[in-house]
Amino acid sequence: MKSLSITGLILLAVSALLFYLTTDFTVGGITISHMMGVMAGVGIGLIIGGMVGYVSKGSAIKAEEKKREFKRLQQEKEDLEKQAADIARREAELQQNKNPQI
Repeated sequence: MKSLSITGLILLAVSALLFYLTTDFTVGGITISHMMGVMAGVGIGLIIGGMVGYVSKGSAIKAEEKKREFKRLQQEKEDLEKQAADIARREAELQQNKNPQI
């Protein structure tokens, strides 16, 4: 995202330089070709912004899905550990009941 902003600033500077070289910043020097250039720049910016937004949204969704899966696996691990401890406790009780101490 940072590199995209830097690229946008560089392109803005280039467009300001080209505008200055062609019109000397006078309103009378603006022609239809300048307006077409502005509209093309806005269109390209919207296309690039849409693609970057789509990619970043997809990455965020995948990261969230991985987090949910990790939490689910952690919960399953805790449940299995509790079951193993319960089974071990029951076996210890059975062993104690079979061999009562005198």
